[in-house]
Amino acid sequence: METVVEHELELNLVLSPERSVAVPARLSYDAHDPYAVHITFHLGSDTPVTWVFARELLAEGIFRPCGQGDVRIWPARPGGRGVLCMGLSSPAGDALLEAPAAGVTEWLERTHRLVPPGCEGESLDLDAGLAELLA
Repeated sequence: METVVEHELELNLVLSPERSVAVPARLSYDAHDPYAVHITFHLGSDTPVTWVFARELLAEGIFRPCGQGDVRIWPARPGGRGVLCMGLSSPAGDALLEAPAAGVTEWLERTHRLVPPGCEGESLDLDAGLAELLA
């Protein structure tokens, strides 16, 4: 049975209203960590940058603005094309990224088929995790 769902896509790093830079990225979801999604940015260096946040946050952000603090997500239609905006903040700085909404939505639907919303707790092996902590 498949436990990982990944999707390669190209995001736009918005530098100004008139200028953006393409950033290759990978969305990743693992049923063994059912509440989280990972997005890895390949910035042309030896070390990619990975952000981890709640799958539920991403799902809600497809429909309406959501999030506080480090990760904020909202839908937009610049130039008539559907994008998902991601505002990321860290001590190193802030970034505004635009992802193709259709690609993110399709990938998110695949994660929901793997672990339906509300069933994440059933995917966790709490006994094994607790035994590992106590060992």
